Amino acid sequence: MNKIHLHDKTFKSFIPEERIEKAIDDVAAKINADYEGTGIVPVLLCVLNGSILFTGELMKRLTFDVDLMSIKLSSYQGTSSTGTVHMDSGLTGDVTGKEVIVVEDIVDTGRTIDALVKILYASKASKVKVCTMLLKPDMYNKALQLDYVAMEIPNDFIVGFGLDYDGLGRNYRDIYVLDTE
Repeated sequence: MNKIHLHDKTFKSFIPEERIEKAIDDVAAKINADYEGTGIVPVLLCVLNGSILFTGELMKRLTFDVDLMSIKLSSYQGTSSTGTVHMDSGLTGDVTGKEVIVVEDIVDTGRTIDALVKILYASKASKVKVCTMLLKPDMYNKALQLDYVAMEIPNDFIVGFGLDYDGLGRNYRDIYVLDTE
């Protein structure tokens, strides 16, 4: 599909599924290189709802044991950030003394990921790493290092492969960008 319509907006094709899959292969290889054979069983923390697809695809490619947990945060309403991070549901397990790999769908300003890392250290995680499918480097303004980045994109509003516009669009295999024409 070249274009999709969600609510009152039209989105056009931006990143095909094949390119997403290749990026996930590459980021999984980096994580495997860091953890395989170490005996460490990190927590893979799925940030709901956007990173469900990315987390599932990433997990299939990891060659070491992981513990899966989730948390739900929100900072978007429609196509723009509210500027405030809300915890909609807490951690689904105890991270005390554990290494955590946060799996996020997209990082733009970094406000959400920065707040989440602080929550995890306050919850006594021993180490926190960040893995994101997408990074908007022109928007990112935090000192926090992102350990694993699958792809960098411009500062455009996108949907698909877990990302939504007011609840719709997550189910598309490709990623679409807001059509401003």
